[in-house]
Formats: sequence, C-alpha cells, structure tokens
Amino acid sequence: MPSARLLRPAVADLFSATTRRIRTERCTRLYEAVAARSAHTSTRPPGHISRRRPTLSSPTASPLVLSSSIPRGSRSIFIQTENTPNPDALKFLPNHPVIPPEVGIPFIEYLNARSTIAPPYPSPLAAQLMNTDGVTSVFYGADFITVTKAPDANWAHIRPEIFSLITEAISSDQKLVAVKEGVGSASAAPGEESHGQEVERDSLAYDENDDEVIGMIKELLETRIRPAIQEDGGDIEFRGFENGYVMLKLRGACRTCDSSTVTLQNGIEGMLMHYIEEVKGVQQVMDQEEEVSAKEFAKFEEKLRAQKGPDAAPTTPGKGSLDSVPG
Repeated sequence: MPSARLLRPAVADLFSATTRRIRTERCTRLYEAVAARSAHTSTRPPGHISRRRPTLSSPTASPLVLSSSIPRGSRSIFIQTENTPNPDALKFLPNHPVIPPEVGIPFIEYLNARSTIAPPYPSPLAAQLMNTDGVTSVFYGADFITVTKAPDANWAHIRPEIFSLITEAISSDQKLVAVKEGVGSASAAPGEESHGQEVERDSLAYDENDDEVIGMIKELLETRIRPAIQEDGGDIEFRGFENGYVMLKLRGACRTCDSSTVTLQNGIEGMLMHYIEEVKGVQQVMDQEEEVSAKEFAKFEEKLRAQKGPDAAPTTPGKGSLDSVPG
C-alpha cells in the first residue's frame, strides 16, 4: 500500500483538473445565458456584449426646464393676507406698489362704486372689488389693500374673488390707480371727499407754518402711531388741535372697527399726553354720514334696552359707547 506522501501529489493533480473543468463549464453556461438575454433585448448580434456603464438618464435627455408655453415676462404672484382688529376687514399685501409714488398721497379710500370711477384717482381694480357682493369699501395704502365687507357677508364667499381680481390686475400690469390729466396731489386738500372718494395730501407732513406743539404732535403721529395703524390695515388723519384736544380721524379697517374708540382713548391719547404736556385728550372726528349712522344706531340700542328693561347692559359698553351719542 503506497504511503500517504506518494498519493498526495496525485490527488492534488486530480483536484486541479476537476476544478478547471467545472470552471470552464460554468463560464460557458454564463456566456450562453448572457448572449441569449442580449438577443432578446438588443438589436446587436448575440455574440456582442456591451460594456457600457448604465446611466440613470439618456445622454440626449434635456435638463428640466419650464414649459416654453409660459410667457417670458410672467412672474409668480404672491399675495399675503393679514387679519385686522376689525373682523369685517382684511388686509391684502400684493408685494407690489399700490399707490404710485409720484401721486404723493398716503392713502385713497373708496366708499362706494361711484367713487372708483370719479376723479381725481379712479381705479379699475377698486371698481371691480366694489362690485363684489358684500364689499362695502376699499382702502389703498402705499403697498397694501384693505377690503371691508358688510357684517352679514361671509369671507369664505368673498375672499376667493378678491384674490382673483387682485392677482389678475397685478399679473396683467394693470395700473391700479389712474391719475386724471392735470390732476395731482396738490389738487386734493386734506380730508377732501369727492363722490365718496377720500384722499389726503398727508395731514402729517411738515408745514413751516405750524406752531411748535402741532409740529410735535404731527411728528409723534407720523413716527410712532401711523406705522401701528397701517399694520392694522388703516391710516390716521390729523384734523386739528383745539383747546388742548387733538382732532383725529381713523381710516381703512380702523374706520368701522368696534375697537376704534379704545384705540384712540387708550393708545393714541395716552402716548400724546405722555410726551406732549399741552395735550389734554383726543377726539375722533366723524363725517356727517358717520354721525347720522351713529345716532341711528344709538336710537336702535335705546329701543332694544327699552324692550329688555332698564337694567339691560348697553350693546357697546365703555367710555366710547355709542349710547352716549346725543340723539
């Protein structure tokens, strides 16, 4: 019996030959399988195997671009909406100038449909907004629009149409405020009202004829109070200083806000009296139509109290209650 040392080389040679044969058979089967697959998926001859690296996209594919059907001059329109202290007023910021700088006025207020087409500053957009069911007034600031609705109107029905009208006007480069030829800011006196259109030459602007106290009042209103009022979707107008009382008028969202009296008495009055010792208080100036409306509302509340009894609380309690308006 041969020793293990003599058998070891023979076994090694046999194992090596068997391994080479198995590898050759595997390579042949692999080649045939690849060739068969290539014949079904490629128009190339079965014997040709592509060594090209796979890619995620075709080399002739174009990069992702906007459709050529979009006009080159178009731009995205982003309109921001802000609530105001007045639940019946919304502030819209179109990221676009509303009143042209050359007009030289801080605001324009449209109180009826006729005012939107009347001089000195007709506005096609304001006309469309005023024709929307439920809208009662439109206020233009330098860069915002405040729309006020009737108390019984629903924002869910009005808001989408307002968005659509403002977006269309801006995207089409429509002029939001038109200036009649020969009409400029100098033609509009402070607080001027024309067919329900109220404009202001800026009653807070510096005037060399103002005395020192009025100058300080205007500066404080311009730098400390007006920015806060504009944030709420309105503006403020200085109507005079008489016997220690500052005469003011609120505009825009603040015009019909239930908290306007609180704003005047607690906010504006307190600040003016703190910095200017000559100021004794603040009084809100009301137009003739507003005075009539306030008196009629006070009579209505009086009638309600009579029906409820003498102990009934007023509908608008507080220092500025409409119940105190003389009949």
